[in-house]
Amino acid sequence: MAEILKLENINYSYIDGGFERQILKDLSYTFEDHKFYTILGPSGSGKTTLLSIISGLDTPKSGKIYYDGEDIEKMGLGKYRRNKISIVFQQYNLINYLTALENVLVAMSETDNKLPKNHKEVAYALLEKFGIVKTKADRMVNQLSGGEQQRVAIARSLASNVDLIFADEPTGNLDTATEKEIVGVFKELAHEYGKTVIVVTHSDSVSELSDQRLLLSDGILKDIS
Repeated sequence: MAEILKLENINYSYIDGGFERQILKDLSYTFEDHKFYTILGPSGSGKTTLLSIISGLDTPKSGKIYYDGEDIEKMGLGKYRRNKISIVFQQYNLINYLTALENVLVAMSETDNKLPKNHKEVAYALLEKFGIVKTKADRMVNQLSGGEQQRVAIARSLASNVDLIFADEPTGNLDTATEKEIVGVFKELAHEYGKTVIVVTHSDSVSELSDQRLLLSDGILKDIS
């Protein structure tokens, strides 16, 4: 497996009540392709902050992030977010007034990555791959169940042909059976599609099914399996 994302001496802090609170402290870690990672940690440990930083939505106070050997700031954070990563959120973040199909097509229209010309056919095929058949793909997303909406969000994350898929508590609103199904999809993305999947979670049951479990504690990231 090859290195895909490297974090080098990441520091992040903010002012709280007049005092500086250090969240990430010289954090370094290297993620490899074709792997499914989970990041655990107590509330307030900085998991969502870390996800925001590695997805280019926020910047560290110091330190570097490299995608495939290239500094993402030199690449341009907008370009990095548009062409290299996708994010799956707990609340799905779908566009409610669009169908499932249209949500996927929007993602395909926003990337500079090379995609097949037949966008609609590819979008239908992606959705069906993750259990959203054509009749459901043509429904407004707010007419789908929570598990189905999350599958749409995952299909959307693949539609732009990126290598990195991040997820922030993606199973937090789902029942146990649906949670296991969604985790199975993440494993499939890593092992069959060759993606690097990094999931922030509070769930031990989700984490235990990942390839690599990480713990964010005292500002640093440690392997725990």
